[in-house]
Amino acid sequence: MVGYKFCEKLRAKTTEEHIDITVFGEEPWPAYDRVHLSAYFSGSTAKDLMMAPRSWYEENNIDLHTNELIVQINREDKQVITHTGVDYTYDKLIIATGSGAFVPPINGVDKKGVFVYRTLEDLDAILDYSKKAKSAAVIGGGLLGLEAAKAVLDMNLAAHVVEFAPRLMPRQLDEAGSSILQGKLEALGINILLSKNTQKITGNGKLTGLEFTDGSKLETDMLIISAGIKPRDELAAECGLATAARGGVIVNEFLQTEDPDIYAIGEAASYKEMVYGLVAPGYEMASQVVNQIVNDEVKPFMGFDMSTKLKLIGVDVASFGDPFGQIEPTIPIVYENKNSGIYKRINISTDGKRLVGGILVGEASAYNMLLQMTQNKMPLPPEPEDLILGARGGKEAAGAGVENLPDEAQICSCENVTKGDICKIITEDGVSKVDEIKACTKAGTGCGGCMPMVNDLLKYQLKAMGRAVKNVLCEHFEYSRQELLDIVKIKKIKTFDSLLDEVGQGDGCETCKPAVASILSSTWNELITEQDTIQDTNDRFLANIQRGGTYSVVPRIPGGEITPEKLIVIGEVAKKYKLYTKITGGQRIDMFGARVDLLPDIWEELINAGFESGHAYGKSLRTVKSCVGSTWCRYGVQDSVSFAIQVEERYRGLRSPHKLKGAVSGCIRECAEAQSKDFGIIATEKGWNLYICGNGGSKPQHALLLINDVDTETCLKFIDRFLMFYIRTAEPLTRTATWLNKLEGGLDYVRDVVVNDSLGIGEELEREMQFMIDTYSCEWKDVVNNPALRAKFKHFVNADVEDPSLKWTDMRGQKIPAAW
Repeated sequence: MVGYKFCEKLRAKTTEEHIDITVFGEEPWPAYDRVHLSAYFSGSTAKDLMMAPRSWYEENNIDLHTNELIVQINREDKQVITHTGVDYTYDKLIIATGSGAFVPPINGVDKKGVFVYRTLEDLDAILDYSKKAKSAAVIGGGLLGLEAAKAVLDMNLAAHVVEFAPRLMPRQLDEAGSSILQGKLEALGINILLSKNTQKITGNGKLTGLEFTDGSKLETDMLIISAGIKPRDELAAECGLATAARGGVIVNEFLQTEDPDIYAIGEAASYKEMVYGLVAPGYEMASQVVNQIVNDEVKPFMGFDMSTKLKLIGVDVASFGDPFGQIEPTIPIVYENKNSGIYKRINISTDGKRLVGGILVGEASAYNMLLQMTQNKMPLPPEPEDLILGARGGKEAAGAGVENLPDEAQICSCENVTKGDICKIITEDGVSKVDEIKACTKAGTGCGGCMPMVNDLLKYQLKAMGRAVKNVLCEHFEYSRQELLDIVKIKKIKTFDSLLDEVGQGDGCETCKPAVASILSSTWNELITEQDTIQDTNDRFLANIQRGGTYSVVPRIPGGEITPEKLIVIGEVAKKYKLYTKITGGQRIDMFGARVDLLPDIWEELINAGFESGHAYGKSLRTVKSCVGSTWCRYGVQDSVSFAIQVEERYRGLRSPHKLKGAVSGCIRECAEAQSKDFGIIATEKGWNLYICGNGGSKPQHALLLINDVDTETCLKFIDRFLMFYIRTAEPLTRTATWLNKLEGGLDYVRDVVVNDSLGIGEELEREMQFMIDTYSCEWKDVVNNPALRAKFKHFVNADVEDPSLKWTDMRGQKIPAAW
């Protein structure tokens, strides 16, 4: 298979006018698919298994010699000699001889009825002998042995699997996973014998059974040995090339043997004492040798991930990354359901941030995404068990989808096809079917394990190219939030009642009223208290209601920078009104316990001292956190404090579908935690990197890089566009992270709109943001200076008295609400 793949890749890059290719094979057929040999027992023919017909070699001017065994390599004269005595010269020699079956030195192994499971000729011999047999045993409980056991079942014979280790598939599965697999195989009628060392094959010229070292016996008519592989390195050894102790021609990172004109690839090669028994690493080896021969971009072979997913006798089995958690300390999370025959294990890093590896038995649909998370070090969901249990209790599905994979993520390991490769042919070449993807990229033509992810990528990319989904806000408006925002803007509607009369029905509800209030504020930036009857409690009183029924007071402190004089005012106000004070994680000072009737008085003092509303109560910009940056820090490369203040003052009061948080870090040490914010800015030597759509909370998500190394003006321009685009298109109460996850096209689409201005609305979004900036006024200042608005702040509509139900208790010298 690897030899064929080498020919295919070489011909794709050069013609016969430049390079002559000659292929020798000792078998009578051209290269065929050894991965799916078991299909031969269920009806597939040799022709079905061919990697390519003989005509392909002729069409590509490849001189194919089958039934011709190379018996000697003459390195001095650069010749190979066949078993017929004919010699052929070469400039470069590729040893792709694969491997043979490893046959343990068992007494009686030469008896009639003993077979190996390696070639089509082996399979023909097994099929022929099975016609006069009733049972067959397989030595080997690994991948190859269980494939052979499937063949035994397909031949309608009683099947036995004999394994030396105490569990099946010991290199891929732990004890619990192996136990589940064993139960499934036994349910199919396969007899599993573990911890069995075969001592003797009994019979007089023809086998009749097996004897084990523990004294037990097994009667059987046939024996198939599938206990591992042995690299075919005898040619290399004979001509003086170094071979590894455990077999295989020793190669360097460029797949060269000791002779620079001789390469070894596939199972014949040993790199750092490792022989790779899967097709994917063999194909990668073939690619790298081709690149060297045609002087293309050469990438050294540094080993290969041995993760694999197979369907063994109808049972999904997969292992990925570090399945046993042995390479580094890990914490295993295990789900085991013996009733349904499902076992899932994931190993997460001790800091809880990364997926390191895992095992899946019985149900492996998540394999591709889990493998990508492992290989690309993608962040874990807040509850990592969601990865194997799925979403529970009405939560959204955990884990990232294909849209969040980097472009370089390897989707098809057999053919080294990346996400970017697949997305490119869909967007640029108009490919819209899975078969077309397979034809263009070869993805899915190897083991086929990548096909679920190829399908997901196709759906994702097609959606990203424009398929719309109709959303309805509620029963009172047959429009989505985005559509209502456009109606409000085009028809210049400024009240909820006007919108209801124009395009709605009924009187509205608790769903549409706050949503429309947000739309009106995001469009016209008018005082929110003028339409207080459609606001949530927090917006109605411009403060967060707290436990016990009192409210919080949170002045804005841009960038966390505050003068001593302002600190004194906060202290004096808190002391005068007996407010509980706390410094927050967002570089502000919260004051709790304010009665609603005292809020205007408290804010009057704060506003007179130069403070303004911090909008801690609103679906709007909260804070723009900063480190001290180059102003004080010896690591800082930009003035993060000044920029954070500029950003916070630019977007203060901006109403949006959900709260917004930002941060500015002065260097890549990221002390402001910018990548956990709705928009985050990180200083570089050349300017700023802009990240978007991160958030903390119950489902933390890292922000993603939108653009890097931009100047201050450009950074602000893209934030303007991003925020206004989010405000235009997000559903009510949807954070930027969730909005991006659900947005058709994901980050690529946002980048196209915001950075590349693909919709031609960039300047319009900037104008809309400038309107919000120009029309900003502090809500609390307006209330303090307006007697009519100020009069609304009282506990009872018909009496000017305080709430008599308020109760307090003491904690560390400050008041807190009494227990309910």
